[in-house]
Amino acid sequence: MSARPPPPPLHLLRAHTAQVNVVYFSDDNERLYSGDLAGSVVITSTRTLRSLALWQAHTDGLLGIEEWAQHVITHGRDNKLHVWICAQEPATAVGDSAVAPDLLTPKLCYSMDVNALNYCRFSLWPLSSADADGEPKALLALPNLVESSLADVWTLPSQQRLHAAVGKSGLPVSPDGRGQNSTGIIMSMHLFEVAHPSISDQTQLRLLCAYENGSVAMWEYIRTDKETSIEGIGWERVWEVKLHVETVMAMTVSKDNTLALTVSADHLIGRYDLQNADMPEMVQSACVIHRTKNPGNSSIAIRDDGRVCAVGGWDGKVRLFSTKSMKPLGTLDYHKKSCTAVAFASQEPRQGEVPLLGVDEDNEDEMSGEEKAERTRWLAAGGQDNRVSIWGLISFDGASS
Repeated sequence: MSARPPPPPLHLLRAHTAQVNVVYFSDDNERLYSGDLAGSVVITSTRTLRSLALWQAHTDGLLGIEEWAQHVITHGRDNKLHVWICAQEPATAVGDSAVAPDLLTPKLCYSMDVNALNYCRFSLWPLSSADADGEPKALLALPNLVESSLADVWTLPSQQRLHAAVGKSGLPVSPDGRGQNSTGIIMSMHLFEVAHPSISDQTQLRLLCAYENGSVAMWEYIRTDKETSIEGIGWERVWEVKLHVETVMAMTVSKDNTLALTVSADHLIGRYDLQNADMPEMVQSACVIHRTKNPGNSSIAIRDDGRVCAVGGWDGKVRLFSTKSMKPLGTLDYHKKSCTAVAFASQEPRQGEVPLLGVDEDNEDEMSGEEKAERTRWLAAGGQDNRVSIWGLISFDGASS
């Protein structure tokens, strides 16, 4: 008896005219963001599946998109990071811009010059504090402006560099900016905070980096007397392991910052237990390899509950795994070319204080509870075929067994 064919996607979005590099669901599940190789960004309503905004955010391919408070951050290969605010007014065509007259357009608040040699997207860590004007604050990790094997940490909205050259080895910078570090350039990073081991009510900043040589390292800022650092002073490497034989193509970290997964051109999935890896005697058992039958993977995402992950392959397929056992849970097959981005919807949608694009307060009750619950099980995938596929998944309640 032959195996049942995989189900088709629930929806297909065809707003892009270039390879889709990024997909991202808003925390309230009202908007799906997608960015392509040509620098365009589309915001799609998950209620109507119609485009709310479409604009040329960058002059080169998108690396990352994320909502932050009432802002949208976009990061491109044009060495720019833009912070936008969503305007509640129709867009107007400018010059040769082909924007539909009924679409809304974000307004540019400010921009930062960044180093995009790495194809490494930013990592954002929102803070609970606000600046003197009452604006929310956040920390932003990016590749170092000069040496791509190092990282910088900035503050928003002040755009001040808080930490410079995290991971610096003291060796001179190479002319091409790739650095002298044997790890090669940073391919992916994740910034977060953990409780201080000995000082109550205080946290320590951590930065998880995946590198060109296939390794992953955890960095921690250990100083308590200075809030800022230069030349990587005060940052110590907690651990470093090398699970891949090829460059890390993508890394994802669970919502609670306890688990990380990496994929590469090889057939391996790297699994990193971030809670137990801190102990030297536990590193080897906490960071392990899982072998699959399919080499060539370019994207990966973990569901909010940390139980299920999705891996986008060069063959266009999306493969689902249990993150605990790494057993296959199914394959989604639509894209005929490489699947370059995957993202899960939020399982527990969090409504913001002020709605952004896509929420019609007068029609808030149009969606039933069952429809909203179904939307929490959505998975979006972007492909080299310029399309975004949206899939409805089962709950996988037994995925951890």
